[in-house]
Amino acid sequence: MCRRIHIKTSSDEIVGSFPFAQRGEIDSLGDRLPRYNGFPTQVYPIIVRDIIRKPNMIGPVFAPARWEFLAPWMKPGRRQPLINAPCEGIAAHDLFQLAYRSRRCLIPLNGFFEWDAVKNKQPYAIAMKDGSPFALAGIWDIWHHPAGLDIRNFAIVTCAANKLVGTIHDRMPVILHRKDYQRWLSSEPDPSDLMKPFDAEAMTMWPIARRASIARNVGPEIVNRVNLDAR
Repeated sequence: MCRRIHIKTSSDEIVGSFPFAQRGEIDSLGDRLPRYNGFPTQVYPIIVRDIIRKPNMIGPVFAPARWEFLAPWMKPGRRQPLINAPCEGIAAHDLFQLAYRSRRCLIPLNGFFEWDAVKNKQPYAIAMKDGSPFALAGIWDIWHHPAGLDIRNFAIVTCAANKLVGTIHDRMPVILHRKDYQRWLSSEPDPSDLMKPFDAEAMTMWPIARRASIARNVGPEIVNRVNLDAR
């Protein structure tokens, strides 16, 4: 499960951290970045494999997309947005299989949040130990809104938790190694070996304030460590 992400850098800094991808339409996000407490249904920069030079040169490019997976045939009005795609069985899943086979994406960020359901729903921020940006594995599609709009959307692929995240939750996003970015974006139909827990030793996790659960709390202080013993 992944219900919240944080991006602490500007559009220019994100592009600089993933130099293999063309800039694309990332500037259309305007002042939406940084985003310290990113909720589902908001729009984020993702990296997709698409046309980078007409007529037929294909490559990685940044594109804005809404965090809520909607296949083209789905009807509007779901009560809960579909934001995660479990890796188990994804290649045969009726909803996910076509996107997984040919429309995979990278989701650049600095970290994500998870809640410890056992200990009073305490939220934690999770990131790389060295503070570097990284990319989650995702799938994307285009949903055709009844009003005539084509909306690019995505879901985060999840897997079993590693030893670090497993202390608070049994699931985590699939985090990709840099050497595997191009392969995840490639036309290979089933890179199933990439969907596995990331090395826990390379990651860090710390408690944050419970106000992270509230959408209006979006400032940089939301990712600050809190002292649980002081409560």
